[in-house]
Parts: sequence; structure tokens; C-alpha cells
Amino acid sequence: MILLSFDTEEFDVPREHGVDFSLEEGMKVSIVGTNRILDCLKDNGVKGTFFCTANFVRLAPEVMRRIIDEGHEVACHGVDHWQPKATDVEESKNTIESLLGIEVKGYRQPRMFSVSDSEIERMGYTYNSSLNPAFIPGRYMHLTAPRTWFMRGGVMQIPASVTPLLRFPLFWLSLHNLPQWLYHMMVRRVVAHDGYFVTYFHPWEFYELKEHPEYRMPFIIKNHSGLDMKARLDRLIKMLKAKGHRFATFTEFVGQQKNKEQKK
Repeated sequence: MILLSFDTEEFDVPREHGVDFSLEEGMKVSIVGTNRILDCLKDNGVKGTFFCTANFVRLAPEVMRRIIDEGHEVACHGVDHWQPKATDVEESKNTIESLLGIEVKGYRQPRMFSVSDSEIERMGYTYNSSLNPAFIPGRYMHLTAPRTWFMRGGVMQIPASVTPLLRFPLFWLSLHNLPQWLYHMMVRRVVAHDGYFVTYFHPWEFYELKEHPEYRMPFIIKNHSGLDMKARLDRLIKMLKAKGHRFATFTEFVGQQKNKEQKK
């Protein structure tokens, strides 16, 4: 089972590099990228899960309607991506459900930072995907964390996939920078080992970042961005479909795993 996810947020990476960048500018970039992602998923007939900030939902109603109408899942990704707050777990759920008229079941903290497990459970989320259990010094140094899904209280924790043993991350930066044959090989290895694969991308990766030196983006981020990244995602999906793998939303995955546990 393949779980594609997209952290659908206002583009704020230039601010990390000292660029004065407004919410409005960030939204323009992310709206273009989200529509390109949706085009790719629609062309391939697969569904994904969009972890959305309340900012994005509020400022991009037409894009959100497209996400829902095309059968994808909407989950929470905080309120303001640049300034996460402890109250986001509650506020983002209440805001998104009110604006869209849907029930939101999943949460992912901006930048994969830690988040209160008690708040996640109190707000009725059924899953939390705020962990990248990789071997990367800094933000993603989680060598002792479980590699695969696990329960914490009544909430399923769904980490991003990393390779066995070395815990090499197979998230967005890897698809940008590795030779695609190597990335595909490692993805197939994870699926064979774990029985499923979880990865995540951002809409702004699908924008032509190379054409904007004023953003001061590092090479590893802007490498293969824009339409190149859309083509890379397209090839990844086609490879996995050719291998007979099924694509699912996170909520579908949670339901399947719970059914398996009940049958044991």
C-alpha cells in the first residue's frame, strides 16, 4: 500500500534564509504547485492525503474544493506554518472542519516538530504523522523511534518511511536529488520489507524555484523543482502502479491496519 501525502502550506522557506516574504506571495507559489500535484494524481488515477494549514484552507477555497471533489483526504497541518503554536492542534481542526464541512481525522505538525499526544487524542484525531524516524543530524535524528506505524494511546502514529537498518529518508528531498532509479530501488525495498510506503512532498516543490534567485533557495531544494518534480512524481507513481501496488489515503490505511489487528 502506498501513502502519498502533501504538506499543503503557504510557502515560507525564503524566510528561513532571510528573505522578507509575505503570506500572499507564499500562497501564490503553493496554489500553482498544488494544482500541478492534483493534475498528476488525476492523470494517474490515484488518491493522496493533503495535510493543510488553516491558512491555506482559508485563502485557497477553489483549490480545496478541487482536492475534495477529486476524492483526496484532507488532514490538518497546523494554522500558520511559520509560527506553530500549541493551540494549533485544536484550532486547525475546528477551522478546517468549519470551512469545509468535513470531519478531519489526521494531523501532522509543521516541519515534523513534536506535538502533544494528549492534545491529539483529546481532539479526536485517529492518526498522527509527525515523525520522520531518519538518521539525519538535527531535526530528523530519531534513531530510537519506531520505523513503522505504532499506537500511542488511541492514536495511530504513522512515521514517514525510511530504509531498514540505515534509516535513509525517502521523503521529498530524496526524490529531488537522488538518481531516480536509485530512489525507486529503495522505495521498492521499503515496500517489500514493511508492506507499505509513506512519503511526503510540498506544493512549492512543484513551482519553478530555479527561476527565482531572489528566494535564496539552496540547490538541494530547487534542484529538479517545478515541472521536473511533477515528472519525477509521475514516474514514481507509474513505477509503483506497474508493480501492482495500491494507493490509499491515511484514513484508509488506518482502517485496514485496525481490521488486521482485530482478526488476529
